[in-house]
Order: sequence, then C-alpha cells, then structure tokens
Amino acid sequence: MSLKVNGSARVRSALYLAALFSTGVLALNSAVVQASPQLMTEVDARAAEEVRYASFQQWVQNFRRHAASEGISEATLSQALDGVRYRERVIELDRFQPEFVRPIWEYLDTAVSSTRINTGREKLAEHRDTAMQMQQRFGVPAEIIVSIWGIESNYGSNFGDFSTLEALATLAYDGRRRDFARGELLAALRIIDQGDIAAEQMKGSWAGAMGHTQFIPSSFEAYAVDGDGDGQRDIWGSIPDVMASTANYLARAGWQTGQPWGVEVRLPDDFDYAQTERRSSDEWQRQGVRAYRGELPNFDSAAVVIPAGADGPAFLVGPNFRAILRYNNATSYALAVATLGDAIAGREGIAQSWPRDQATLTRDDVQELQERLNRAGYSVGGADGVMGPNTRQGLRNFQRDQGLIPDGFATQALLEQLRSR
Repeated sequence: MSLKVNGSARVRSALYLAALFSTGVLALNSAVVQASPQLMTEVDARAAEEVRYASFQQWVQNFRRHAASEGISEATLSQALDGVRYRERVIELDRFQPEFVRPIWEYLDTAVSSTRINTGREKLAEHRDTAMQMQQRFGVPAEIIVSIWGIESNYGSNFGDFSTLEALATLAYDGRRRDFARGELLAALRIIDQGDIAAEQMKGSWAGAMGHTQFIPSSFEAYAVDGDGDGQRDIWGSIPDVMASTANYLARAGWQTGQPWGVEVRLPDDFDYAQTERRSSDEWQRQGVRAYRGELPNFDSAAVVIPAGADGPAFLVGPNFRAILRYNNATSYALAVATLGDAIAGREGIAQSWPRDQATLTRDDVQELQERLNRAGYSVGGADGVMGPNTRQGLRNFQRDQGLIPDGFATQALLEQLRSR
C-alpha cells in the first residue's frame, strides 16, 4: 500500500486512515504512528493530526471498556464519558515551552505580592476557626494551609474551569505523558464512582489538577479528607474539606509540628558552596552559618539553599521545607509558600537582596549551556533546557575548575565563558 499526499490530498488521506480505523483494518490506538509506522511515514503531520482527532472518540470507547474492567460502574461511565470532548487548547498548553526561564525573584514578586499577603490575612481571619481546627488536628500551621491555598488558586479565585475529565482524556490520548494521564483519568472516575463529586462539577486546570488547592486525582484519593462531616471530600466547594485535605497532605509528607520551615542565613566568606549534604544545625553553625535574625532553628537534618547563587539570599531549610516540596518539587514554589505563610502570620520577609541585574537565560541558552558542559567533559545528561540537579552539579564542577564560586547558578557570563573555550 502506498499513499502520495500532496496539497489538497491531505484531508483525503486523513479520512482514508480514519476509515481504516473505523473498519478495523488498523488496530485502534492512541497514536496513529503506532498503528502503522510504514503508512504514517507517507502521510504528512497535518493529516496525521486530523486522523488522531477523528479517532479520539474511538480511543474513549476503548478506555471506557478498560475502566469498566477496573470496576467503574456503568452509571459513572455514562455520566463522565458520554459527550466528553477533545480539547485542542489542552494540547497547546501541554506543548507550550516558554522562551524565558523566569528568575526566582520575579516569581516571588507575584506569588508573595502585597495583595496576596493582605488577601491571605483576610481569608485566615474569615476562616480562622476552621484553620485552627485543622492546625490542631494535623499539626500544620494555619498560615501555611492558607498560603498553599493562595499560591495554588489565589484563594479559590482561579482554580481553572477545564473539565478535569476532558483535560485528562485529551492528555491520555494525545499528550506528552499519556500513561500518567490515563492513570489519573481512571482515578478521576473512581472519585466520581465513590460519590465525592459529580462529573460536571469536577473542574480544574488544563493539566488535571483540581479544586482550591489543585490536587491531581491520585493525590485526592490518597490525601483528601472530609473536613465538614458531610460524608464527601469536596475540594471544590467546602473550605473545611480544602483545609483538611491540604493539611493532611503536608502531615503525610512529613511535616514536623512545632518546627519552622527554615530561616534566612548569612554564610561565611569561605563557605563551600559545592556541598549539598544535609547536616544538623550545630554542624552548620560550626561552619560559620548564622541566622540573619535570631538563632538557627534546632534541626537534626537541614540543607543550605541558595536559589540565586552566592550573590543572593541564603536559607537553612529543614524537614518542613521538604514537606512543601512534596506538594510541588520546585524550590521557588516551596520558598513562596514558606514566605507567604510568614507574611500572613506577620513575620518579616526576606532581608537580603536578589541579584536582579543578572540577565535571564532563555531555554535555548540553558540547552546550549548543557551541550557545552557535556562537550567540555562535565556530564549533565540530556540537553533539555531545564536547570535540573545534574546540570547544576556539572556547572559547579566547571566553576570550581575555573577558580569561581561553585554555586551552580547559571548566568550569561558563565555561558559566555563556556562559548570561549
């Protein structure tokens, strides 16, 4: 079989392949290229996308049979999947790669703005009895619960209006992480089947995160709690359920009652920025690490974090910072939650200045940095344009060999130095 596709023949080729799907000549699959690789090499990408869209409902029917075999009731399947639509906007967002990597100080300017601080204080005052009840029940401070609420959805004003079912079905059919989305879609069906929420009320972000504090369905299953005693776990409309579920998540992630998340610190001039080990507060103190205000907390296991390198603020963070990272594994996110919580509670914010004069690296810049580090013998793995731990370690090694402070903070100056090699 051979298809020549030119110009107006694109649509005909798409319809032809769709017909092959519908008649069973090609096996139903979430990716046309998996069904017939040889055939797809002769059909251009646009026609392929049209076929994929045409077969979305066939994918849904296939998934529906799988969900039924996993014990999902027919009533739930009808409620959740009848009329479910492919959402092109979800795929656009899934494939979007911002050109610029946002510096942490710009992120914090928005995440911990004066407006968000003031609104957080108002929300805490409005729901103080509930927040304090959850603090006592789970050991997580009320201001941290409210802070996550603020960071995740701006206190419920923006938790997304995508149908979670449509978003996850679209991602499971056509997204970058199809197996993950497929598992989350099945979890979403179980939640509906258990009676926690009706299908049409299950709303959230394009990526499948739901409700006021943005639980993905599997996290909902694991951590959501009925906080108001009505027998349902409603993170869309019940503030007691939202607060209880958020606090339970952090408690299960290892939150230690009575300990702070961390503290801003001063580092000695001879501090070894290459060390990444966790140490006790006493060990850090022996190295000359001092609290910027007051005393170091008594941590058995803590790390020094320098999110903007040696020229920016430094923090000594303990187990509760790591618990926040379990919620979202990004230092900028955890620092935003921690410092917004401090501000809501009336504590002082970050005192040291950020290096705002540093030029921002684009994703292409980061990818080039990774490629040049690899070529120079500082193995960082794949060049994906993301500053992960391997890239930072390779950069630290390069900095040390150049007689620079090995803080792992990527700058335009470092990229220029690599270019000149």
